[in-house]
Amino acid sequence: MAQLGPLLMSVVDCVFLAVAGGSREVGDWLVERVGAEVMVVEGEVVRLRMRGDGGQEWFGVVVQPNGYVVPEPEPEDVQAMDAYPVEVQVRGGQTYDELHRVAGRLFETLVSAHADVPALLVHNLDTLVAAYLPGVGVHTFEPAITPDVEDIEAWRGWVRG
Repeated sequence: MAQLGPLLMSVVDCVFLAVAGGSREVGDWLVERVGAEVMVVEGEVVRLRMRGDGGQEWFGVVVQPNGYVVPEPEPEDVQAMDAYPVEVQVRGGQTYDELHRVAGRLFETLVSAHADVPALLVHNLDTLVAAYLPGVGVHTFEPAITPDVEDIEAWRGWVRG
């Protein structure tokens, strides 16, 4: 049974980027590479929208500083995304699969267009799906793991330190 939009309102997929520039630079990348449209720029937060796979449905995209970073985390608070200063949130779709496909396509597009930028794809902040490191490539985590310290042995070699 498909889960409809209202149930997805609190679900967010994220691409975390270790980019030297900031949110506005990444927002420009999304306009150029995926045809996203800028809706609002508020300081370092860029709100965009982009079309889904079928071209019918809009997805909300927010590019902002990574608010989940703990500069010097305690050992029990370490997360895979700690060294990634920019977060790209994607929301929308009629099903989780649709949201995941669109976020995955966005991850792949950013990785191919900016091969010098480490990136992570995370579903709903609790599942680390894929990681990209320049010179190493993309690694997909199967079975699913968390971006949390409990799975550090699985992701350590694939995540920017």
